[in-house]
Amino acid sequence: MSDLSASEKRVDKVLRASGSKAEIVQLEELAHTALQAADALGVDVAQIVKSLVFRGAETNKAYLLLVSGANRVHERRVGRQLGEKLGRADADFVRTHTGFAIGGVSPLGAVGNVNIYIDQTLLDLGKIWAAAGHPRSVFPTTADELISITGAIPIDVR
Repeated sequence: MSDLSASEKRVDKVLRASGSKAEIVQLEELAHTALQAADALGVDVAQIVKSLVFRGAETNKAYLLLVSGANRVHERRVGRQLGEKLGRADADFVRTHTGFAIGGVSPLGAVGNVNIYIDQTLLDLGKIWAAAGHPRSVFPTTADELISITGAIPIDVR
C-alpha cells in the first residue's frame, strides 16, 4: 500500500482504535461512484456503502446515511423517520461536517457532529465495502461492525 493521505490516516486510526482487522485498500483507479468501486473490486454494487450527507432543512444538522450502492434514498420517507425534512448538502457543508470531499466520504472519522444512519438492507449482506477518505480507497467491513464503530441507527432508506 502506498502512502495514505491525511483523510485515509484518520479513517485508519478509527479502524485501529475500534479493534477492527480491516485494512484500507487503495484502488488502481478513482471510484467516485458505487458502480466504479464495485467494478474495481469485482463485487456486486449492493456491497458498496454509499456515504451520503444531507442537511436538516430546519436545524441545519448533518445527516450521514450509509446506503447500499443498489438503493436510492427516498428523501421524504427518510425525513419523516428522522423527524426533519432533508435538504441537499453542498460540497462545503460536506467537508465542514465530515472533513472529507464528496466522492471519498467515509463512515468513519467525521470531524464534526454528524448523525449517522445505516440502510437496513446492508444488514442482510456479509462483507461490504466503504470509502476510506479518498475516492481511491475503501475498506472491507460488515454492517454490524459499522454500527458498532459509528453508533449508526438502522432505517429503511427506500
